[in-house]
Amino acid sequence: MKKTIKYLAPVLAVVLAGCAVIPSGPELDKRTADIVKASFRDQGQAKVGRLVQDDANRECSAADVAGKPIDEKVAKAIEAANLKAIKWPSDGKFIGDWKEGEKIAQGGQGMAWSNPAGSVNGGNCYNCHMIDKAEINYGTLGPSLYNYGKLRGVSDPASPASKAIVEYTWGKIWNAKAYNACSNMPRSGHAGILNETQVRHVVGLLLDPKSPVNQ
Repeated sequence: MKKTIKYLAPVLAVVLAGCAVIPSGPELDKRTADIVKASFRDQGQAKVGRLVQDDANRECSAADVAGKPIDEKVAKAIEAANLKAIKWPSDGKFIGDWKEGEKIAQGGQGMAWSNPAGSVNGGNCYNCHMIDKAEINYGTLGPSLYNYGKLRGVSDPASPASKAIVEYTWGKIWNAKAYNACSNMPRSGHAGILNETQVRHVVGLLLDPKSPVNQ
C-alpha cells in the first residue's frame, strides 16, 4: 500500500497542478473560440465568418448549455429583431413554381468547402420534414409539412383570406427565428442559403393547391 501511494503521489501532484491553471468563465470561452477559429479556414463556399454567432445564436447556445429555456424577454427581443430583418419579395409575388420548389427541397448541396463558387444551393428541406407523401426518405426533426396549405384552408394563395398564411410561410422560410427565437430551422433567406426566387418556389411547393404537398 505504501509503495502504491509513493508512486501515485507525483501523478496526483501533476493532476492537481494542472487543475489549478485551467481557466474558467470568459477566459475559457475566449481560448476555446481562438482554438476553433485557428482550426478553420476559408475554402470554397465555406467561410470562417460563419463561426461568428449573432445575438440570437449566442443567447440560445448559452441557454442550451445551462440546460434551461431562454429568458422570455430576451426571446421576444430576438424574435422582434429577426422579424424586422425579413426581406419580403421585391416584386410582391410570394408564390412561385412548385415544381422548382420540389427540386430545391430535394437539393442537399451548397455552402460546403467542396462546392465551387457560384454553385446553386439546395434547401435540404427533406432532411428535417416530410413534405410529399410519395417521398420515403425524409427526416423527422421538424414537423410534417404534408398537406401544409390544405390544412390551413389555402385553396387560393392569391386570395385576401390567405394573405396571413402566405406571409407567415415566406417569413418562416426566410428567417425562422422571427417566430421562434431558438428555432433549429436554418434561416434560409437571411443566411443567404436560398435567394428570393428560390424562397418563392418553396412557398409555392407548400401552398399551391396543385402541388403534391396538398393532394
